[in-house]
Amino acid sequence: MMARTASAVLPGSDRAQQWVLETSIIVGASLFIALCARITLPLPFTPVPLTLQNFGVLLVGLLLGGRRGFAALALYLCEGLAGLAVFNPTGPGGLAQVLGPTGGYLIAYPLVAFVAGWIFERGKKSVGRAITANFAAEIVLFAGGLSWLWILTHSFSRTFVYGLYWFVFAEIIKIMVAAAIASGWQRLHRSES
Repeated sequence: MMARTASAVLPGSDRAQQWVLETSIIVGASLFIALCARITLPLPFTPVPLTLQNFGVLLVGLLLGGRRGFAALALYLCEGLAGLAVFNPTGPGGLAQVLGPTGGYLIAYPLVAFVAGWIFERGKKSVGRAITANFAAEIVLFAGGLSWLWILTHSFSRTFVYGLYWFVFAEIIKIMVAAAIASGWQRLHRSES
């Protein structure tokens, strides 16, 4: 349906129209992640803030699929590394933020979106599949984030205190809400087709 709408609005060849549509979707998704990053709650006992970024990454992966989700999050990282204010505002921004305590999570984002999207694309797009996809993606996210924190702290106990314990409940909520939105979107899209 989106391709039909794009061809009615955009002049030129079908290939050019598709390219413009795909590019717009990927750029829009990266901007959505930047907006989610603005919703941040700094926690006094850890250098890692609680943000909606992870929720946005999961949702983008589910809605766009593995490849486009990966592209959107790779673009998001490039935007941040270029100095645009897309990362959460509690950090220094740019390369310093990627090299700081949240760097492992940030670097994992493209792969997280890919995993969520790839699993969700493979089969019936149900809430259960979306939850499974998000759970697998969260494992990738925390593997990246905790590995980087361990490199910075050289302490397993501080790594888990800084980067895991305080976030488990919030991540479960993010997994469930993103799964509900994505599966609802799929049902809506199927009913329009």
